[in-house]
Amino acid sequence: MAEALLDVAGIETSYGLSRVLFGISLSVAAGEMVSLMGRNGMGKTTTVRSIMGLTPPAAGSIRFAGTAIRALPAYRIAKLGLGLVPEGRQVFPNLTARENLVATAANRSAVPEPWTIEKIFTLFPRLEARANAMANLLSGGEQQMLAIGRALMTNPRLLILDEATEGLAPLIRDEIWRCLELLRSAGQSILVIDKNVDALTRIADRHYIIERGRVVWTGSSAALAAAPDIQHRYLGI
Repeated sequence: MAEALLDVAGIETSYGLSRVLFGISLSVAAGEMVSLMGRNGMGKTTTVRSIMGLTPPAAGSIRFAGTAIRALPAYRIAKLGLGLVPEGRQVFPNLTARENLVATAANRSAVPEPWTIEKIFTLFPRLEARANAMANLLSGGEQQMLAIGRALMTNPRLLILDEATEGLAPLIRDEIWRCLELLRSAGQSILVIDKNVDALTRIADRHYIIERGRVVWTGSSAALAAAPDIQHRYLGI
């Protein structure tokens, strides 16, 4: 594997006295799509929050593009080129869809062909039709598309999606997976959390499965697809 764009090594994170992560390690190379899977409550969102500086780890290291970021505040981490699509979407409800996109537009890395509103609308035609609608009036699927578009407008070096398709209708889920496949094909580095093993093994390069705050399995899509026992043990309900 190429040198890691994101390198997380042995992080331990707590909420007060309650330890959630026990030495999580993972990496994402430039241009790679990696998934983080596990049942609910196993530490996936806490891992994302630790990476983004929202719940800083007490131990371990996090490096992004060679820079140590564990001790940095969240806004500085975001400025380095990490774009987050948070669980629950968290769009700005009192802004229109177009205003949500304008609000986050930035090209701090001087990307030659940055994301524009027009490119977002090409990626998600549904959003163009709803461009002037208030974000809180959009459907759940439209809000997820907007959340992805809003993150892309920051021109991130790494896009992180927490529960990419949770609670969405099947047709919308398919559209989100199509979008992620297009982004991956274009060289976008992606870390995605989701429960859809079939979709993830189809488009992602590698996978991490966590159980009770620890990585219990990691491997390629081919290896995961060929291991129904692993899927049942750690991902089954």
